[in-house]
Amino acid sequence: MGIVTDAWSWLTTGAHWSGDGGVGHRLAEHTYVSGTALLLACAVALPLGLWLGHLGKGGTTAINVSNAGRAVPVFAVLALFMVSPLRNAGYVPTVIALVLFAVPPLLTNAYVGMREVDRAVVEAARGMGMSGGQVFLRVELPLARPLVMTGLRSAAVQVVATATIAAMVGQGGLGRIITAGFNTYNTPQVVAGALLVALLALLVEGALVGADRLLGRRAGHDGTTRRNDDWDG
Repeated sequence: MGIVTDAWSWLTTGAHWSGDGGVGHRLAEHTYVSGTALLLACAVALPLGLWLGHLGKGGTTAINVSNAGRAVPVFAVLALFMVSPLRNAGYVPTVIALVLFAVPPLLTNAYVGMREVDRAVVEAARGMGMSGGQVFLRVELPLARPLVMTGLRSAAVQVVATATIAAMVGQGGLGRIITAGFNTYNTPQVVAGALLVALLALLVEGALVGADRLLGRRAGHDGTTRRNDDWDG
């Protein structure tokens, strides 16, 4: 308990939160890098996974290709970038490495979520005269949402936790607090940095769980409204 108490004391010291190297600045860097990487990964993986799942073609190949990125450590990717022309491109190498890391769970869950939608429901929707786009937006996507959100939560937590590796190549983020503690043999600072990363990951997880529940309630309300409108008609 002594280490935890010392870490709490470190965290509650105002001087550690101010300045360019303070917790506030490092937290902003970490949030920026993680958020950028996650948004880019979503922009690449979710449309591709959802569309391939809708078509039922090419998903296995895409998933296998994306999963190949998991076999390469993020630090190895960063190290390769550090000897490439991008070594002076700021956070670009870190963001690219994190995007490669986040794509597999997003793509896999999006594709599997779409393919696990009951085909009978899809055929019934088409039998009612819905177009392919309407079936995708009003039937498949709402039913696939739980698995898609599970993949998003997994990717988000992994990205937040893994973004600390940026400090190993001299970039910012909460990892700088941890590495600075190691360099000065300051164990409370190391623990404090780890706690900050864990807390940020939990906050992101909680926010996405809340968003998932909100979307679920709205989808249920909209579905009830549509069914009532159909009945009244």
